[in-house]
Amino acid sequence: FGLVGLNGAGKTSLIKAALSLLEAEKGEVRFFGVSHLQPESRQKVAYLPEHLAPQGQMRGVEFLRFALGLHGLALDRPAADRIAAAIDLDCRKLDQRISSYSKGMGQKLGLLATLLSDCPLLLLDEPMNGLDPRARILLKTQMQAYRARGHSIFLSSHILTDLDELCDRIAVLHGGRLLFTGTPQSLRELHGEATIERAFLAAIVGDV
Repeated sequence: FGLVGLNGAGKTSLIKAALSLLEAEKGEVRFFGVSHLQPESRQKVAYLPEHLAPQGQMRGVEFLRFALGLHGLALDRPAADRIAAAIDLDCRKLDQRISSYSKGMGQKLGLLATLLSDCPLLLLDEPMNGLDPRARILLKTQMQAYRARGHSIFLSSHILTDLDELCDRIAVLHGGRLLFTGTPQSLRELHGEATIERAFLAAIVGDV
């Protein structure tokens, strides 16, 4: 499920409110039937924020142990090395301090942690942030494989073509309201546009 909107539309705020990282003015979110106001609602959810900033003095493998420990999991190093390679992260970097990482490597480390969690639901806020084209393609392959195992992924992104390729359903958030929820194809058909970008633009312009 993809969430799309202009900068400032409220995508990150919505995700944070769902996770009780921000206090919602009204309404309720339920994860697997449990209210987001209950801490246990997040037991089956792994979250990757838009701007991940782990402690630079930690080594990559230490961050993975910490992140997986939050889910009561131990690190499977062979699995970590395998998935790291699959998203174009040199597994040797996991033994180095995070302060030596580039922005893209830091993003891959966060993605690696969420994928290793094997949680039924991933919440990914701008997961392609800082990735080069090769890494984006490889990550999309891993996300599709994750979904094929029966899991769900909720992601926000400014890259509409990625959402068109990955998502079964999307939502357009604009001016604090959901203007559309449905398949990418139905959004294109609704506005008579050939591309998802043009359809998105038509949706928000029509709301002005």
